[in-house]
Amino acid sequence: MRKEDIAETLVKKFDLPKSRAREVVETVFEAITNALVKGEEVVVSGFGKFYVAQSKERQGINPKTGEKITIPAKKTPKFRAGKQLKEAVK
Repeated sequence: MRKEDIAETLVKKFDLPKSRAREVVETVFEAITNALVKGEEVVVSGFGKFYVAQSKERQGINPKTGEKITIPAKKTPKFRAGKQLKEAVK
């Protein structure tokens, strides 16, 4: 499913103009993104939690040269499904 499909669902369910439905979907994803950028968690009750995980700096090996390298720390967006979503997918 794509963002366009989500917007189409809103059009059908709430009788919204397509442009308005797209705007709503974009706004929701923008709000989630902005919260994650600020380091906040986004909890959607019954659905799940979006959060940012911090990985530590670590040592690695360049596969081409065999040289030891330092892999820098980084932040990665993550999602943990809630209980209701897990049950629905079973």
